[in-house]
Amino acid sequence: MSHQVYGQTPPPAGPYGQPPVPQQAARNGLGVAALVLGVIGALSGLIPLFFWLAGILGVLALIFGLVGRGRAKRGQATNKGIATTGAVLGLVSLILSVVGLVITVNAVDDAVDEIDKALQETPAEKKADTGAADDKGAGTDTEKKSETFAAGDTAVYDGDIEVTVSKPTAYTPNEYAVGHSAGNKAYKVTVRIQNKGAEKYSADLFTIEARAGESGTNAEEIFDGDTLGNGFSGSVLPGKTATAEYAFDAPADAKNLDVEVSPGFDFEDNTWELEL
Repeated sequence: MSHQVYGQTPPPAGPYGQPPVPQQAARNGLGVAALVLGVIGALSGLIPLFFWLAGILGVLALIFGLVGRGRAKRGQATNKGIATTGAVLGLVSLILSVVGLVITVNAVDDAVDEIDKALQETPAEKKADTGAADDKGAGTDTEKKSETFAAGDTAVYDGDIEVTVSKPTAYTPNEYAVGHSAGNKAYKVTVRIQNKGAEKYSADLFTIEARAGESGTNAEEIFDGDTLGNGFSGSVLPGKTATAEYAFDAPADAKNLDVEVSPGFDFEDNTWELEL
């Protein structure tokens, strides 16, 4: 005869009484990370200078997205669509990164070329003119690479403005001339301006100065009558030429006359070394 003890619960019989096994949590982290990195990478790729950031984020987004898709296929994750979108945005970021790199490299190359061009350009191209600087015509111009100009040389300025200074010739000022000192010699030069550009050139700001001798003594400009000392005025139209004569007072023993020409505020000064 069996006895049952009250107050005690008998153990469950058989395997059906075991507790259920808990489900594993979804591993969606890589898919979300791929989406975030892909969005940031694509936005960065829209700015060419940030090509490097777009490239790094694009690689990470593509890798995380592909791994996230793999987890979703194995049932370890539930955000397959998000992971796929992140991988696609990663690929877009890589494409934008390459485009940005090409744009940046081309921009840098263009900037370097412009800087090199600016450094290589001189204020005035130097040419040797075989003709005289008068209305009788000029000879063929050939490139000259010296630092200064000689008689008959032509300087070409911005805007295709050409200036030529002739060889100095001695002359005798009249008794009413201003700027000539007794005992000194007087020399005159012919200056020619040719406008080979497309816009008119204002000659009102054209100035010329001279120094004579080894010591570089200031050579006073001589104003003599209606022709010497008046200089240029008005504008020189495209395709036109203007000529003026200048006279300078130099010591009797001077062997050279250095003439400095300034076509205006926007042009560099240049010097012609003339033998007397």
